[in-house]
Amino acid sequence: MSAEPTPRVLATAAAEATIDVLRDEHGPLMFHQSGGCCDGSSPMCFPKGEFRVGTNDVWLGQIHGCDFFMSAAQFAYWKHTQLTIDVVKGRGASFSLEIPLGVRFLIRSRLFTQEESGSLAPVYDGEEYTTRPAARH
Repeated sequence: MSAEPTPRVLATAAAEATIDVLRDEHGPLMFHQSGGCCDGSSPMCFPKGEFRVGTNDVWLGQIHGCDFFMSAAQFAYWKHTQLTIDVVKGRGASFSLEIPLGVRFLIRSRLFTQEESGSLAPVYDGEEYTTRPAARH
């Protein structure tokens, strides 16, 4: 097994480039995936701290320096998959910061291998995460 835990969430180069543009304009960012229908089925990008997370949310890790949270109900379905955040042309109908750029974030997923499943990065509920000393930077 690898010494480093297997990340639960990744970002493509295109997503990272979009995050850079948004961070330059809005400062530190965060992502949340609610798992609801329509807009909730896509990851949404907010200024860090604008979306309040709690025990009904799960912190999956960071993408390009941004915390990534998912609703606990959605995580129950996707806990066996590695998520890759990508960006595509097109306008979603949401409050996510990338919408004015004419692009939208989306998730691509794949099942973890057996080996990866044995070395997954830890997750925290949103309240646990926000009270961790490492989360306060």
